Amino acid sequence: MFYLTEQFFSIQGEGKYAGVPSYFLRTGGCNLSCPGFGATYEVDGEIRYGCDTYFAVDSAYAKSWKKVDDSRILVDRLQEEFTQIGYAPDVVITGGEPLMYHSDSVFYEVVSWLVDRGVRITFETNGTIEIDFDAFPAYKACVFALSLKLANSGEPASKRVIPQALKNLQSYSKETFLKFTIDKELVETTAFEEINEIRKILPELEVFCMPVGESRDTIWKNDRAVFEFCMKHNFRYSDRLHIRVFDTTQGV
Repeated sequence: MFYLTEQFFSIQGEGKYAGVPSYFLRTGGCNLSCPGFGATYEVDGEIRYGCDTYFAVDSAYAKSWKKVDDSRILVDRLQEEFTQIGYAPDVVITGGEPLMYHSDSVFYEVVSWLVDRGVRITFETNGTIEIDFDAFPAYKACVFALSLKLANSGEPASKRVIPQALKNLQSYSKETFLKFTIDKELVETTAFEEINEIRKILPELEVFCMPVGESRDTIWKNDRAVFEFCMKHNFRYSDRLHIRVFDTTQGV
């Protein structure tokens, strides 16, 4: 059993495959909270701060999440959606933290069905969960966008950087790349040093950097600094197309 917060057809807005038509499955729940990202939202009159996809992270929203306890129901829905689309698009499994469910039998059955169909699957993950690729070989056919968190997330390094989990993802998966969400302040302080420390663990991976922001207004405050940071250090700049176009991180 696992939880979905939303599923929809759109275009990948971030990272290496930005611009590619993709079907999104967003899971509910995360092993990190990232209070430093500063997205502001209200729960029962209380102002909270955290991840820009707080609706998929904060358990206060769990009552709206959809329980998936039968893989066949979701597979049938995906088959119908792909038929309407006219082809089987890329599938992006994001969150929250989707790899929380990697060993769940229902979740794995859905992933295996997609792999058997030849669908390119990209997991957007914080890279902190260690996968047994021998026990769950379907993940060897998947792409992993390693969205590691830096100091601006508000999480301690011991929770957000797990070297063995990262090495396994690089060694056994079809493809991996690094993707960092950074702001102007971090660019001007510790971003380069922090990214370099992670690159010592994963020296061969491409690095994509994108600006912090859950809305157009907040992205505008950070995008130029991140853009220039990428130019200076030969990193790849990743925009956030969903937010640019729709001004939201949810369901588009």
